[in-house]
Amino acid sequence: MPINRREFCQGAATTIMFAAAFGASLLPSFPAQAQEAVPIPELMGPQALPDFALGEAQAPVTIIEYASMTCPHCAHFDENTFPELKKRYIDAGKVRYVLREFPLDPLAAAGFMLARCAGDPGGDGTGNKDPSKYYAMVDTLFRQQDVWVKEKPIPPLLAIAKQAGFTEESFNACLANQKLLDDIQKERQTAIDKFKVHSTPTFFINGKTYAGAMTIDEMAKIIDPQLAGK
Repeated sequence: MPINRREFCQGAATTIMFAAAFGASLLPSFPAQAQEAVPIPELMGPQALPDFALGEAQAPVTIIEYASMTCPHCAHFDENTFPELKKRYIDAGKVRYVLREFPLDPLAAAGFMLARCAGDPGGDGTGNKDPSKYYAMVDTLFRQQDVWVKEKPIPPLLAIAKQAGFTEESFNACLANQKLLDDIQKERQTAIDKFKVHSTPTFFINGKTYAGAMTIDEMAKIIDPQLAGK
């Protein structure tokens, strides 16, 4: 079901309605469990939008996370697991990490649109010019999730966006970009159709799927043997 600009402003009831319509759940997720593997070339093939990647392109381990900006478990991962993942593995050249958009509802789509526009300054949000600004916006939105995921989300979203350098004009232009919204939805649909993603967060670690929340210790148990060639 497509999302349109007007629905960003319709509040919590719309959020729940669209989450149900998408077949996604806002209920607590289960611990991550491995599922079938997806070939890396297939996972890393062209998407509707270019990836914002962190880490060395030739890193021995690739992690792709499908997340929703309104998912509390995704926010928990961003705050509690990702900093150590980045320090221990990404910055050390051992892991290449990609976050891909899987919005559960209109507000999540709006958050991702703003992150895309932040990462493509001066563009239309469909490029990947500055991963650092994209991830900075994602991190801010996750950490302030309880502030803007509410009945009237636009005012707090605008305030957050202004802190990231948006003007009210550029904020409105970003959220009015139907092509960007359509491309985010295409990326989400590809994840469902090709990679069998149905909930957030879902991780692909060197092609193997792990659906559910993950701690750094759980990730290390998967990553370390691959780094050791086991």
